[in-house]
Amino acid sequence: MFKKRIENFECENCNEFVQGDGYTNHCPKCLWSKHVDIDPGDRMSSCGGLMRPVEYHYSVSEKWIKHRCTNCGFEKKNKMNGRDSLDRLVGM
Repeated sequence: MFKKRIENFECENCNEFVQGDGYTNHCPKCLWSKHVDIDPGDRMSSCGGLMRPVEYHYSVSEKWIKHRCTNCGFEKKNKMNGRDSLDRLVGM
């Protein structure tokens, strides 16, 4: 079950300060994430590894980024938001 959490954080990959909105799950500048959840928003994962953006899908109906944990290999698709760097997406 999804748990909305409004949390600000400093990206551990690029050091960008990210202001959360309750749905923020990755850095909009470098698109990296962190493996902290088992279910979205629960912060119950003990892994804590950084999650590299490895794939994206951008269409009229769907916009997502797939992240892969650099520690344990876990993969998760996450919705993109309007703050995400399009330059970074094109460079993937």
